[in-house]
Amino acid sequence: MFNPTLRQFLALGLIALLAGCTGLTSRESVQGDGDPAKWREHRDQLTALDGWQIDGKVGIRAPKDSGSGTLFWLQRKDYYDIRLSGPLGRGAARLTGRPGDVSLEVAGQGRFQASSPEELLEAQLGWKLPVSHLVWWVRGLPAPDTKSILSLDTDSRLSGLQQDGWQVEYLSYVEQNGYWLPERIKLHGANLDVTLVVKDWQPRQLGQ
Repeated sequence: MFNPTLRQFLALGLIALLAGCTGLTSRESVQGDGDPAKWREHRDQLTALDGWQIDGKVGIRAPKDSGSGTLFWLQRKDYYDIRLSGPLGRGAARLTGRPGDVSLEVAGQGRFQASSPEELLEAQLGWKLPVSHLVWWVRGLPAPDTKSILSLDTDSRLSGLQQDGWQVEYLSYVEQNGYWLPERIKLHGANLDVTLVVKDWQPRQLGQ
């Protein structure tokens, strides 16, 4: 008969084993051809990435606004500076801020402020775009605060993601400074489709 100490030891060992087998957050459901262990390693590496500069192109298709243009995105921990320019229907736009303090400048219309980027974009441009999730999605990660369904490719990176009514397709990746990062992404929402093509990734890890 097991003594209490041995029973507790075995119970803790079983819990650790199960945790090691799953290794995924309770909000992630994983499917596809990839290796979940390699995905966890990839996810943890990219989660530590908290700074970057992106130059690329973006295409927007919405009921009242469609077009394409250039994208510049500077991220420094919680601060972001996202600039869109070109024939995007409403002209150039610049979104800057940090949690709780966001501003949007639209060419020919002025400067607007709100507590969230989603509120600003919907009010001023009519786009229901989950900018807070994009900080994660652009790295090839699910946002950690809501449930998600992940599809892994044969390299154990995201090929598809379903989260909060959005479908995200990862069509290609590029290696930069030891990070494998999305190069071409398609986002499908209820009334908005976005295509992002990254021409230049400059990843940074600033938290250390």
